[in-house]
Amino acid sequence: MESKDPNEPRACCEKVGSLSSDPSFYQEILYHISDGVYFVDRERRILYWNKGASRLTGYQPTEMIGKLCYDNILAHVDACGTSLCHSLCPLSAAIEDGREQTAAVFLRHKSGHRLPVLVRVQPIRGRDGTIEGAIEIFSNNSAQVEAERRMDEMRRMAFIDHLTQLPNRRYLEVILKTAFSEFRSDAVRFGVLLIDIDHFKEINDTIGHSSGGLVLQEIGKTLVSCIRSSDALGRWGGDEFVGVVRGIGEDELRNIAERCVALVGKSQIPTADKQSPALSVSIGAAMIRDSESLEKLLLRADALMYASKAAGRGRATVGGLTRDPTVLTG
Repeated sequence: MESKDPNEPRACCEKVGSLSSDPSFYQEILYHISDGVYFVDRERRILYWNKGASRLTGYQPTEMIGKLCYDNILAHVDACGTSLCHSLCPLSAAIEDGREQTAAVFLRHKSGHRLPVLVRVQPIRGRDGTIEGAIEIFSNNSAQVEAERRMDEMRRMAFIDHLTQLPNRRYLEVILKTAFSEFRSDAVRFGVLLIDIDHFKEINDTIGHSSGGLVLQEIGKTLVSCIRSSDALGRWGGDEFVGVVRGIGEDELRNIAERCVALVGKSQIPTADKQSPALSVSIGAAMIRDSESLEKLLLRADALMYASKAAGRGRATVGGLTRDPTVLTG
């Protein structure tokens, strides 16, 4: 009998056919891929939740299967902080119109911080072609991945703040001097965000210093998700953070500052005693001026931050213009 080449297309098809008859084989593959994967039925009830989804969100399958996605556990919002779980849900859209949906959103991790993810949704059809539900695949946004790679490098160089695991003041001072040098030599403009947590002393006094440290950590993670991979953000000291953004104008700086305000305001930090303090930040944001020193730029950003405090907190002041944060629900 003539032997068969195992690499022939027929042999490959036969092998695939034998695997496709065992659904548990594919379930095992889905469970172990790094992306988050979950299925919902037409009522958007979660039927499946893989290991990648647990890794990215902090929620285990036992906490999610059987829940409705609009129970708002992940509380998806867009870059402006607008809630997506009711009227703008990609899963709902895919089920209704039968089309693939993609979106860049921010989910709320179980620990409280906001995480940027890229979401891809496909409708699931039955044998007769009717839509029976949808599958969502989500992955960590590339900017976050790049930020984590940079942090690993900085950790080796003693540029990381021990508590928040963000860049420390020493690193930020290097970045500021580099940005200032580029501005003087090549006219590459840059801006500074000075960010202060509102009522942080009261938070510490109410829920304790260990929970106060958790607030610093989770707000720091949320702030990192608001900036670009080419920007820098770290802990300046105490309850203050500093962001350095290059190659943008004042409008873009304002957008980033207001995004920080909106997303921190939508964050929720669960503490050991089940208390969840209201969170907000006040921000002063300033673009470098032609005749300005680095020291004066930082002083101006500091004054703008205090203007935000005086105007009621939970807002950003950019170049002397104070704006209220977008008020959102969900």
